[in-house]
This record gives sequence, structure tokens and C-alpha cells, in this order.
Amino acid sequence: MGGNGELMKKKVNLVLWCALALLLMVGCRGGNEKTEVAKGEAVSPGTIENKGSDTLVNLALAWAELYMKMHPEVRISVTGGGSGTGIAAMINGTVSIANASREMKREEIAEARANGIDPVEFVVARDAIAVVVNPSNPVDHLTLQQISDVYTGKINNWSQLGGENRPIVLLSRESNSGTYVYFLENVIRLGNSKSKLLFSPDTLLMPSSEGISSEIRKNPNTIGYDGLGYVTPDQKVIAVAKNDSGPFVLPSPETVNDGTYPVARPLYMYTAGQPKGQIKNYLDWILHDGQKLVSKLGFVPLQ
Repeated sequence: MGGNGELMKKKVNLVLWCALALLLMVGCRGGNEKTEVAKGEAVSPGTIENKGSDTLVNLALAWAELYMKMHPEVRISVTGGGSGTGIAAMINGTVSIANASREMKREEIAEARANGIDPVEFVVARDAIAVVVNPSNPVDHLTLQQISDVYTGKINNWSQLGGENRPIVLLSRESNSGTYVYFLENVIRLGNSKSKLLFSPDTLLMPSSEGISSEIRKNPNTIGYDGLGYVTPDQKVIAVAKNDSGPFVLPSPETVNDGTYPVARPLYMYTAGQPKGQIKNYLDWILHDGQKLVSKLGFVPLQ
């Protein structure tokens, strides 16, 4: 009995030691996986994180929804927040694709390279920035210089533009918006890189396209700007000319493509290095078959 009891005790100890060793192995392996995810070194297969431009967000959502129907094994997450937010996330390695309605700035590219990332740029569509007013406003055409003078406060009453004796209420997107940056550089500063002109301090900064649209509807004194795809029927679109001699042109896919509308721009997606795997496949699709969706969302497809 004593010998059998001793043998049984040894077997129990051996089982316990094996179980403990197995638990330690699983625990170590699980800990390593958590560390990799926390550092951004491990990404779930088939997941594409897409973030940035609010101008692009509706188009990006449409692309993602259609692509996921065609490729159910792929998951695409799309969020807005502004071009600057998306680019910062790409620099930090927390998104697969950054959406932007402007080019990356030199300092952003330098920051990315200092972080070991070489950004790759893709033009995915084109857009016109529409200047909009309340439908009751009789003003229907402006030059780029007049728009610049309005947004810097040099012109502050609609009567100075052939309208009624009313103060001009300025609406703009917030400063993290790529549309804000583009409008500042190409409309307010008229493309002059040495210009130091800024938005008037009286400008009301709106967090979204919906905010601009709402204010335009409610206030007959307002003027705003937004991507053509976000203009609603209850806004009046201003015809714009490069100078006094004209022509005054309304924004449309046709006038963007023929170069006659003066406030048009490319829309971008950026990746951290050359895309591979599912990200490359998705971008290739956007640049080809995905272009069929572009005009349906109010943007201009690549020619």
C-alpha cells in the first residue's frame, strides 16, 4: 500500500507540473500578442482602416460598402475628422489609408519620414469648391479677388457687391479641414505662396458641411464654401471668375474637367509606403472600377 501510495503521489505531482507548464506557455504567448497589437505591429488580416477628409468621407463610405459586398472577406472602417487628422494618423501608423482634400504639407512629410514612413500619394477623384449663399441673395457672381476681399473683411456689406444693404456673415470650415487650407491658399491668398492674408476674425468656423448648409438656409446674409458634392438644393451657388474680364463659371464636373471653373482640386489618399495586399487591391479598384461611383456622389471622376 505504501509503495502504491508513493507512486500515486508522484503521478499527481507530474500532472500538476505539466498543467502549470502549459498555463505558463499560453500566458506568455498571449502576452506577446497583446504587446504586438498595442505597438501596432499586428493588424487583423483583411482589415483596412480609412480616416481623414470630411469632404471625401461620403465617397469613401460608398466605395467601402460596395467593395465589401464584392469582397466579404475584407472589412473596411471609414471615419472623418478632417484631412489633418487622417494624415496624422497615417504618420503615427494607426490607419491603413489617410483621406485628404489637400496635398500633404512639407512639414507633415518630414515628420512622417522622421518616423520611418515614406508617404505615397494617390489622386482618387477631383472636386470643385462651390461658393454658396442664401437663395434670397440677389448676388449671383463674384471674382476670386472679390471673394478674397470678402473673407479678409475688406468687403463687409452685400451692397458693395451689388446686393442689399446687409452685413456679410462669413462661414468657413474649421482649420483642420483640408477644404479650409485649400480655400485659404488658393482663394483668399489667390495662390500667392508669399501672401500672409488670413480669414477675418469674424469668420464663423463650422464643424461640418451640414453646419454650413444649416446656417445658409437660416440666414440671408451668409456666405460659405464647400465641396460640390455637399451643396444642397436650398443653397444658391455663385458663378466665379478668375478676374473682372470673366467668364463667370458655375462649378460642375464639366467645368472642372475643361479647366474653366477656377476653384477645383484633386482629392487624395495616402498610404505609409507602397501599399501591399488587400490595401493595394482596394486602391487599384478605387482608381478603376470604383470611379463609376464618383459622379453619383457629386464629385468628378478621373479621366
